[in-house]
Order: sequence, then C-alpha cells, then structure tokens
Amino acid sequence: MFSQSPYECKLEWGRRGAREAAERGEIVIIVDVLSFSSTIVAAVSAGAVIFPYPPNLDGKKYASSIGAKYILGRAEAAMRGYPTLSPVTFNEEHRNERYVLTSLNGAYCSWIATRVPALLIGSFLNASATAVLANKLQQETGAVITVVPCGERWNDALENEDLLRPSIEDYLGAGAILSELGGRSSPEAEVCAGAFKSSESRLKELVWDSGSGRELRERGYEDDVRYCSQLNLTDIVPILKEGRFIIYK
Repeated sequence: MFSQSPYECKLEWGRRGAREAAERGEIVIIVDVLSFSSTIVAAVSAGAVIFPYPPNLDGKKYASSIGAKYILGRAEAAMRGYPTLSPVTFNEEHRNERYVLTSLNGAYCSWIATRVPALLIGSFLNASATAVLANKLQQETGAVITVVPCGERWNDALENEDLLRPSIEDYLGAGAILSELGGRSSPEAEVCAGAFKSSESRLKELVWDSGSGRELRERGYEDDVRYCSQLNLTDIVPILKEGRFIIYK
C-alpha cells in the first residue's frame, strides 16, 4: 500500500490526502492558493471569523445555526457588496463578523481533516510563517506534518475518471512551505520543495499564466491572481479551533 510513513514531512493531494493524514493523526497544512487558503489568510487578517464547510451540505442552514453569514458565489456576492471567496473582498469592515465559506477544494479538505492535532492554512502569502509554526507544533506534539495541496476539480470528467486536477499553484505553494520544514522529508515532499526553489524567481509569472490563473483572469479576477501570488506577505497563520479559523497565538 502506498505510504510515506518513514518520514516526518509528507505531501498528499486533495480530499483523499486530507482524510488519510487526519486518520493518521498528523499535523495538516491545507494549501489552496487560488483562492481558499489566500482568502482565509486575508479574512482572518481583517479580523473576520471563518467556518469552512463542504458545498454538498446545506451551508445556509449551518450558517443560520451558528449565527453566521453564508458566503455566496463570487458574482452574486459582488452584486450585493458582500465578501466572497475572493481574498481582496475582505477588509476591516468585516472585523468580528462570522462567515461560513464553502469551496470544492480547500473548504472541503479542511472539513475532512477537522480532527487532527493541528490544521493550518498555508499559501504563498504566509509560507514561511506557516512552516515556522508547523515546526513548533511538531516539536510540541511529536506528530508528523502532511502538506495537502488541494488542486482543482474537473468540471467535465467522464464516468470512472478521477475528478482531481493537480494545479501548479498549489504544488508550488506546498513546496514553499515544505522547503522550510524540519525533519526528514519524503521523496514526494522533497521533489515538491525542489520545484518551488527552482521556480521561486518566477512565481508571479507562472501563477499568472497557469491554467487556474488564466481561468480566474478570464472571469475578471485578475486582482485575485496578483494578490495570491505574493510570497511571505504576512506572518499570520490561521489555525482551526472549534470549527472556525483563528490566528494562532
């Protein structure tokens, strides 16, 4: 059976990777650069309280039950002036507001991996800070670390085809964090860190022209792509506590 068990730092993809890391009781770092992870970092930095939730369940009902607002789709929310999955829509006006945020990738993976020693949100924006905190938590708990690039989902997959579409922005975001983690890295994690190191000088260009970057730009979200491509913009690391993301203290 496939395993990276001899190592302290691992790389696993998507929902399956998040579930298996959670079942092993590992520290999990969710990486969904465009845009869930970057949006969580921006929202928490602005003082908002975010609850991740899978889109196949009734998020509106859940939001009502916890006294939170349900974040709508980008277009509908933008028309109403609400924050969205777009990180640039969060600001100080949203301080102390409670929101339920769903997404096919990052929110779903976070929900799957809720019961772990620590679940962190990593991105380009906070890569170094995420690695520093993960190293600290590893020393305190003795748990190994699994970084989970979430990838995207094929919209037109045929029957019996895998829905996961690996994405370079999540792979490079995971590599940015893995490159600064201590402990022995699995070959998968080592290669991922190497991909980041060899691409670091061209990150913005690569993400801008990636499939995911082009998709967002064609939908009018060029600012999202620019924002999410910034490396180590902040030292804030969201951590999941009691179903919500807070700033680790």
